[in-house]
Amino acid sequence: MPHCDRRSVLGAGLLMTASPAWAMRGDPVVTTRSGRIRGTREGGLHVFRGVRYGQDTAQHRFRAPVAPVPWRDVVPATRFAPSCPQKARQDATSEDCLFLNIWTPGLERGARRPVMLYIHGGAYSNGSVVDPLNDGRHLAGQDVVVVTVNHRLNALGYLYLARLDTRFADSGNAGQLDLILALRWVRDNIAAFGGDPANVLVFGQSGGGAKIATMMAMPAAKGLFHRAVTMSGQQVTASGPINASRRTAAYLAKLGVTPTDLDPLLTMPVERVIEGLDATDPILGGGVYMGPVLDMRWLERHPFWPDAAPQSNAIPMMLGNTRDETRAFIDPAGPLVKGLDWANLPQAMERELRMDLSPEWIAAQYRAHHPDWSPERIFYAATTAGRSWPGQVIEAEARAAAGAPTWVYQVDFQSPTQPERGAPHTMDIALSFGTLDAPGSFTGTGAGARAASAAMMARFVRFARAGDPNGAGDEPWPHYRLDRRATMIFDAQSRVEDDPRGWERRLFARVPYIGGVCGRGRNPTLRIWASDIPRLD
Repeated sequence: MPHCDRRSVLGAGLLMTASPAWAMRGDPVVTTRSGRIRGTREGGLHVFRGVRYGQDTAQHRFRAPVAPVPWRDVVPATRFAPSCPQKARQDATSEDCLFLNIWTPGLERGARRPVMLYIHGGAYSNGSVVDPLNDGRHLAGQDVVVVTVNHRLNALGYLYLARLDTRFADSGNAGQLDLILALRWVRDNIAAFGGDPANVLVFGQSGGGAKIATMMAMPAAKGLFHRAVTMSGQQVTASGPINASRRTAAYLAKLGVTPTDLDPLLTMPVERVIEGLDATDPILGGGVYMGPVLDMRWLERHPFWPDAAPQSNAIPMMLGNTRDETRAFIDPAGPLVKGLDWANLPQAMERELRMDLSPEWIAAQYRAHHPDWSPERIFYAATTAGRSWPGQVIEAEARAAAGAPTWVYQVDFQSPTQPERGAPHTMDIALSFGTLDAPGSFTGTGAGARAASAAMMARFVRFARAGDPNGAGDEPWPHYRLDRRATMIFDAQSRVEDDPRGWERRLFARVPYIGGVCGRGRNPTLRIWASDIPRLD
């Protein structure tokens, strides 16, 4: 197994120092392995934004990331750095995007606070941690160190060129290698920020959770994190190399690049690289999918097929989803939903399901089980249970079968600001960060939202601290086991229920999960899974 960075590996150990010139102004200055950085003081916290953990990837396009070249001067870390180039709109983008951000209560080397490292969603193609929903100040106020990470996405991070050119042996998982390099940076530097390198929790929503699930099967990531939380994002299987090669062929054809001469990919403007994502996916249809590849170099097995990757079964893991996932990306005010009736419900569901069951039969089952439900309510329940939820069920059940320490949650808190959205995909971001008033939050700032957020944050912080979300005075939250399927329901009044939605789980467990991509052909920013191989029950 090769190392993540063959040319420049971060060393262990560093000293925290304060430059007298900066100290007079009260600005925190920390010495990292690469050099000194200056942050800011904000609300009792030390905050460092735009901390470099890797070199400019434009110089290493489609290749493994490289650790920073050491610097001599004090480098400001006071502003967010650019995000990875992508189709989604971001304030600033650049291939020079390997940066992280830190919020910490203090810089005492011996403090050994838990570290909570967040990986953003947007599938593998879009997104950024500069989103205000990901602001770490509220979590850091709970006496933890919060780190958020940007990395390469889409073709820049996952275009599989290894079978075409040996120069790009790492290309299909370059984005994952960025995250591994970031975790190595944390291992080697976080003690200077008051964090404990031996107690790192990774958590991520949507694509962020999928990236975590993938790392749980990557030997290069072993030992770099010690707890994991996946939030509405799972990765049962990766792209197989044959399907990944077919996607690469479609992408290259879109750009007019021949498979025998890939040099134009290295020199073309990055905007052109992103344009290639408009190629039609030869397997799924819609925009071409990019994601981790079973390349037998960095990823030698699927994360959760045929079982949970044994290398990570000792890691405590929490898996969650929201009650109404698909209400986030299938518009309740759009023509598909507004025109729903009993006659066209099966046809509408068929477009969105990732389970090969008769939609007419599914609709009939829901109507018999819930005779008072409307076509709209059945549509969202069925598309969530037959599309956005199965991956989490498969992963949780695989870990339960292995006896791995696992907890499962479901967010039921209903949006008071957009009630037609229910408890949609992304609801748990604001609840877990405490960023209820941030742009893009569905939660509102009322008493119910504050109670749900306080419960979720408390459980996450306890989990980070001890590898167990339970604490004195809490309602016990048991491990997820197949005889009970205990699930924490996060709501205005949070509680534990056994096998919630068990009827729906059993309904869709009759057939294999085909995988699927949320938003395929309509909203490519919400892709969650890349399952080319179904899980056979």
